[in-house]
Amino acid sequence: MKSNVKILIGVVVLLMIGAGVFASVKYNQRGVVTVQTGKVIREDLASVVTSSGEIKPRNYINIGAEYQGQLTAILVKEGDHVRKGQLLARIDEEQSKADVAAQAAALSSAEADASASEAAVNAGQDNINALQATLDHAKADEQRYELDFHRGEQLLQQGLIPRSDFEQRKAASEGQKAAVAEANSRIVQARAQFAQLKAQLSGSQRRIAQTQAGLNRVNDILTKHNVVAPIDGLVTYLPVRMGETVVPGVQNSSASTIMTIADMSIVTAEVKVDETDIVNMKLDQPAEITIDAMPNKTFTGHVIEIGNTAILRSTGLAASQSSTSSQEAKDFKVVVAMDNPPDEIRPGLSCTAKVTTAVRKNVLAIPIQALTTRTKGDLDTNPNKPINPDAATVKANSEEIQGVFVVGADNKAAFRKAVSGISGTTDIEITDGLTEGEKIVTGSYQVIRTIKNGAMVKVDNRPPAPKPTT
Repeated sequence: MKSNVKILIGVVVLLMIGAGVFASVKYNQRGVVTVQTGKVIREDLASVVTSSGEIKPRNYINIGAEYQGQLTAILVKEGDHVRKGQLLARIDEEQSKADVAAQAAALSSAEADASASEAAVNAGQDNINALQATLDHAKADEQRYELDFHRGEQLLQQGLIPRSDFEQRKAASEGQKAAVAEANSRIVQARAQFAQLKAQLSGSQRRIAQTQAGLNRVNDILTKHNVVAPIDGLVTYLPVRMGETVVPGVQNSSASTIMTIADMSIVTAEVKVDETDIVNMKLDQPAEITIDAMPNKTFTGHVIEIGNTAILRSTGLAASQSSTSSQEAKDFKVVVAMDNPPDEIRPGLSCTAKVTTAVRKNVLAIPIQALTTRTKGDLDTNPNKPINPDAATVKANSEEIQGVFVVGADNKAAFRKAVSGISGTTDIEITDGLTEGEKIVTGSYQVIRTIKNGAMVKVDNRPPAPKPTT
């Protein structure tokens, strides 16, 4: 009996000793934070902007109808390669052919009238020349008869000729004056008729020019009944069928677009980049492009265009066109040219572009999640700090500082200010504040958000246990 009591007392004593040891351990572990750690290392970093969009040709043309009519022939099909100037389709041209024939007949008539007028003008000019010669001859005779008359007058006064001879000379001089006046009258009349003929010729020539312009117009319309390829390319869209009526110049109408020709020699990925990343984009930056329809394939490219207009993500409209101010997220268009597009690529395919905006070689880097922020007030460990600080102190204490928690030899986590550089996929560059090999707190996310400066830590880098499957 006494033996059993002794055993019981021994067990009780051992239990009390164990409880004391356990309580002592727990007491010493108060405030200890379990953390995951890593080291500051050197590595190569690349900053990559990832965005999605679709495949588009750099140059494409929507071919619309330039004349209303019925499609009488479609000579290509969607997916065909065409050459510049190749005939693609025909629109009914009977009416235009009739218009061309009518204008050609009108032009022939106008040219015939002009030829007749020109002949009359030439004849009129010849008549004027003949009348002018007659007038010149009459004037010469008038001068000769006038001299003969004055000489006869002198001879009569000297009594050397009879009066009848004088009278005959006088009559001849006056008759010649009348002949000159008549020749003058005829030439004036001929010149008036000539001016009228020239006016008729000028009118005929204007009618020729007008009719020729009309013929050129209807000929141009006739040529537009033939739809030809404006560029070398691929028929990517063909919404019409033979027999349908097409009309020109109607916006957003299926009847106004006959087909789309895309120049597939330069294929691009047109993507939308978030406004926070657009400032890092520059021309000629390299990119990797993946296409949803071509899995397990990656294509290279480079940036050839960066948009300057913000696009509202919800509506796709330019922010400048929005009538209301909005704080919603915005994107910018970026065009990436593919270096070697595959033959089977098609416009409209969904794609993702990863643009490398910066590269750093052999730089200090830490996991992105290790970088955190604290305010000056959080870092102030002065036990004598005022309970009710003034406004200036409150403002100063609210300033945020970027940094990491460094684990020292005493197992305490000390916050240290760090200056960051470019961000890679999982790591971020540190340009100042840390040295290679230092141990820093890298997890968990909850710990990094809540850990206090100077807290005791316990390192546990074991991988998390897998979740049980149901």
